[in-house]
This record gives sequence, C-alpha cells and structure tokens, in this order.
Amino acid sequence: MKKVMFAGELCSLQFGNYGNGRLSIQLADRHGEPYGRATVNLPDEVLGEDEVFIKDYSENEGMLSALIEAGIVADTGRRVRTGYVEVPVCKLLVAVMV
Repeated sequence: MKKVMFAGELCSLQFGNYGNGRLSIQLADRHGEPYGRATVNLPDEVLGEDEVFIKDYSENEGMLSALIEAGIVADTGRRVRTGYVEVPVCKLLVAVMV
C-alpha cells in the first residue's frame, strides 16, 4: 500500500467514490483514523476517467506536492476555478480498486 508524507504525518491512502461516481482519496494516519481528504468533488467540471481534483488549499496546502512526491498523481497543469481558489486537475498514477 502506498504511503504519503503530509504535514509531518505518514499516511495511508483510502479510496472511495463520491455520489456521482468520481474517485475520492482520503488520508488516514498511522492509527487508521481520518487525517484529511486529498480530493474535492466538483461535479459541474469536466474530468477525465483517470483524473482527480486535488484539494491543495486551506488545511490541505502542500497536498499536491506530497501526492506527486509519493508517485500517486501527476499534475496536468490544468486548473479549475472554484470560489476563491484554483484546483489542480491531476492524472492518477496508481491502480485503484474501489
């Protein structure tokens, strides 16, 4: 299982789906407790089958670089504006079974 170092915590990844079927990635701490959600669901925005929106703002600042460093996602360079922030569109680099 892939691990991600985020905000000083070595986390495991938990995959699921949002209500619209899009992939959800959550981080869990070493005790298996939820540590943070790496993705954000933007149902009105276009997203490829192997892509996710990464929440890299507020309490999740640094999430994108942590996931890239761990080999989980690659930044496509595309951004989607929502509210006051731009959300990175990333290509998922790992096989996921949900």
